[in-house]
Amino acid sequence: MLARSCLRSTRAIASARNGAVKITKRAASSSSSGSAADSPLRMNIAAVAATTVAAGSIAWYYHLYGPTAHAMTPAEEGLHAPKYPWVHEQFFKTFDHQALRRGFQVYREVCASCHSLSRVPYRALVGTILTSDEAKALAEENEYDTEPNDQGEIEKRPGKLADYLPSPYPNDEAARFSNNGALPPDLSLIVKARHGGCNYIFSLLTGYPDEPPAGAQVGDGLNFNPYFPGTGIAMARVLYEGLVDYEDETPATTSQMAKDVVEFLNWAAEPELDDRKRMGMKVLVVTSVMFALSVWVKRYKWAWVKSRKIVYDPPKSGNSRH
Repeated sequence: MLARSCLRSTRAIASARNGAVKITKRAASSSSSGSAADSPLRMNIAAVAATTVAAGSIAWYYHLYGPTAHAMTPAEEGLHAPKYPWVHEQFFKTFDHQALRRGFQVYREVCASCHSLSRVPYRALVGTILTSDEAKALAEENEYDTEPNDQGEIEKRPGKLADYLPSPYPNDEAARFSNNGALPPDLSLIVKARHGGCNYIFSLLTGYPDEPPAGAQVGDGLNFNPYFPGTGIAMARVLYEGLVDYEDETPATTSQMAKDVVEFLNWAAEPELDDRKRMGMKVLVVTSVMFALSVWVKRYKWAWVKSRKIVYDPPKSGNSRH
């Protein structure tokens, strides 16, 4: 009897344990199923929250600093140049080649004494600004180094069309020494290298006042120009009325000379502009024709598919006769 009672108590304890384990498994399964159902919702909420925080941070940064970086004060940034209607910036317009020729004359007679144009060869001027004979004669006015001879000496030779326009100074140190420590920048890519491009260069050349405004502080050896960052520029005003005698007898006003030399500098920065526009027009015409043909071919090839009619013909009911 004692053995039977012990055996029964052992079975009861085992059954109780099995029941507890089953209840625990059911609870765990129910909780896991609930968490599995809630996990997509939680993930979506987390994704929406992260996206909202990121978009809000970007919007707040844009609100504080704007699309571009600025200096600490408007004086350090410089006065914003107004927008001018440059003809060569229009899609269907090219450079005014008469203006380019006049601008090159302004550069030679006014700007070339301080600023270099080291990325422009004489051959680039042919057909656009000068004739071939004019470019050759201009190149021969300067001397260039030849290859070393058998004794290692370097001789001079007249320039040719393959040579580049010479620099007014032999090196940067000589340029700084001649300009009170300021280094005149190379003008080959000046239009592309300055914010505002043509508008900035034109405003800078025509923005010298007769006297600095009241309260303006200009350092020693500097000239006031509101369009230059810091308003103090080492270059003094260089364009005055009647400074250049144009070959076509155009009145050489300050604004006219500034406009002509800015167009020339824009050409120097991208001499392929006219060819690029011409090629762009050809590409647009060809792609438009090819697009129209591809639409027609697509409609022709798929017409039988789109125009077909699918009809279900069920079998006829009734007894078949033999």
